[in-house]
Amino acid sequence: MPDREKESPEQLERLGRAEGAERAHGAERAGRLRRVEQSERPERPERIGQPETDAERRRRRAQFLRDLTEARELRDRVQPRRAKVARLRHAMRMRTFRW
Repeated sequence: MPDREKESPEQLERLGRAEGAERAHGAERAGRLRRVEQSERPERPERIGQPETDAERRRRRAQFLRDLTEARELRDRVQPRRAKVARLRHAMRMRTFRW
């Protein structure tokens, strides 16, 4: 690996941006871990025989949608080519949709 002193100012600037992106990614990962820890907390005890309230249903739905979005983002990062194809396919579908 070349020494940092031998690199040009442009390369150093690019490296600085890359290191900043890594730090941002680390912060994102820490936030995700916090969400996982929160989701592992024991839920409120289920009331047997009683229907759930609207607030409980909305809370569960919101958690599910957050988890689903996080899973999609992870899949897109792991499989960037497939994600790009899916984005292009979705754009084509939206262009051909008639209102």
